[in-house]
Amino acid sequence: MKKRNIYITQFDLERLKMLVAEVRAGGRNSAYLGDLEEELDRAIILEPEEVPPNVITMNSKVRLKDLDTGERMVFHLVFPRDADIEQGRISILAPIGTGMIGYEVGDTVEWNVPAGVRKLEILEILYQPEAAGDYDL
Repeated sequence: MKKRNIYITQFDLERLKMLVAEVRAGGRNSAYLGDLEEELDRAIILEPEEVPPNVITMNSKVRLKDLDTGERMVFHLVFPRDADIEQGRISILAPIGTGMIGYEVGDTVEWNVPAGVRKLEILEILYQPEAAGDYDL
């Protein structure tokens, strides 16, 4: 999987690092937690007002296309406590969630999941808190 720069707000970075620490302190660990840490370590940190409106941040709602099946889907990227896959609310700790954070419209995201490699194109951001002026979501 080719890595590229991703963008993240300082606010999201702080909350995600706290989440990682809480999960580790609770004795839970997974490969996906390490993947999230890697993403955070290579992120370009921006102030909320500086985030381009075409970047996926926490609490963004996005339309994706599976490049293998053509299926289109909408996901809302949330913290684990708010996750509900039936409502399209995907946790940042899920493989798809970890794979989306910080990427832009037009990017193709590839990452390993239990069933193999998924390739999703980011088609559209339907809602981004920073673009809407919701800086503390």
